[in-house]
Amino acid sequence: MKTAITGATGQLGRKVIEQLKKRTPSDDIVALVRNTDKASDLGVEAREFNYDNPESLVDQLKGIDNLLLISASEIGKRVKQHTNVINAAKKAGVKWIVYTSLLRADTSTINLAGEHVATEKGIMDSGISYTILRHGWYTENYTGSLGNALAAGTLIGSAGDGKISSATREDFAEAAAIVLTNEENKGKIFEFAGDDSYTLSDLAEEVSKQSGRSIPYSNLPEDEYAQVLNQAGLPQGISDAIANWDVSASHGDLYDESHQLSTVLGRPTTPLSQAVKEALTDMK
Repeated sequence: MKTAITGATGQLGRKVIEQLKKRTPSDDIVALVRNTDKASDLGVEAREFNYDNPESLVDQLKGIDNLLLISASEIGKRVKQHTNVINAAKKAGVKWIVYTSLLRADTSTINLAGEHVATEKGIMDSGISYTILRHGWYTENYTGSLGNALAAGTLIGSAGDGKISSATREDFAEAAAIVLTNEENKGKIFEFAGDDSYTLSDLAEEVSKQSGRSIPYSNLPEDEYAQVLNQAGLPQGISDAIANWDVSASHGDLYDESHQLSTVLGRPTTPLSQAVKEALTDMK
């Protein structure tokens, strides 16, 4: 029984492949990627897979039983791209689609939610067995920019006192592999988030504690935060999006206390303190 993973050379996809290899033979894993050369180190079969070339997708999905559809990275194009994959999966005879969606996508105010909801509906309407993995934020979304916070002497954002229940990519990847290797998970919708919740003030306090420096959290108005990000070199569209996501966090859209992720993992999710420690160590 073959399992394929889209976006397999991405930050999450690579970790899913490694977790799957611990649970299923490598010969039964297929990496679906835009550039097969970048997948040469994965140790599994790689097939060229271009969301924007729907005519080729059916052939590339032939012989695939289970498909992990990791949401595409091009915001604004996701519905069309995901629909191409779903239609191809149906024609190719894929038996099960597992999709990485957004935490409480059906009620979230995060502007990414619409594309995820549309994709979820497309999968459910396809007639193919499905499982939806609704992901909260990756802890790396914040720890990845700690270098900037240390350089500036402050952590900035627009999340106010909103609690964030994030987990690491490793946590999400391991859970995906566990779900994919147990068909009892068919038909389920999981709300995946970290066990521990924190505000950005809490994050700043943890960074201060571990770095030995005083790094306060500065909460900025959405427009001002977007402007700072743009001045730091991010495209305006991305800057606006990040600031808006923080505002959604202030409304509780990234907070969850269901512990569904740790239940699937059979262990606690990675604590914020550990993620911060690893991020600071990587900077040395």
